[in-house]
Amino acid sequence: MTEGRNVVIAMDESHHSDDAFEFFMKNVYKAHDHVVLLYVPEYHTVIQSPMVMTDVSVVTDLLHDEEKRIKGFLEQLGQKLKAAGIGGKVKSVGGNPGEVVVKVSVEEKANLIVLGSRGMGTIRRTLLGSVSDYVMHHSHIPVLVCKHPDVHKH
Repeated sequence: MTEGRNVVIAMDESHHSDDAFEFFMKNVYKAHDHVVLLYVPEYHTVIQSPMVMTDVSVVTDLLHDEEKRIKGFLEQLGQKLKAAGIGGKVKSVGGNPGEVVVKVSVEEKANLIVLGSRGMGTIRRTLLGSVSDYVMHHSHIPVLVCKHPDVHKH
């Protein structure tokens, strides 16, 4: 029996991570790979709501809605694995996305990290940093950053 690699693929709700998953499947995937689709949830509506500071019941409702959204996305990721016919699992871990990707790759004894590139400009990347930059500089294993060719034309 051939031993496969452990691969962590960082997923979010953007087409960038879908593109990275598709690139991995078409160009890198091998039959015995074990894939961990990792999602680091962000609580969009809770953070962006002007009512957060004024009404606890609003915060509770927003958190409940976000949890439903996150659960639905995790189910979609599970279906993505199943549809591709690959062995693996879906994992959701809260925290700073770059730090979480590196930490989970260590926990999962990953041989490779795959993630999409959002294509931030130089100034924005310098001010905000990027998940891919963080992971490339802090990971001790190979990192594959996938850029969609149509998105990154100059």
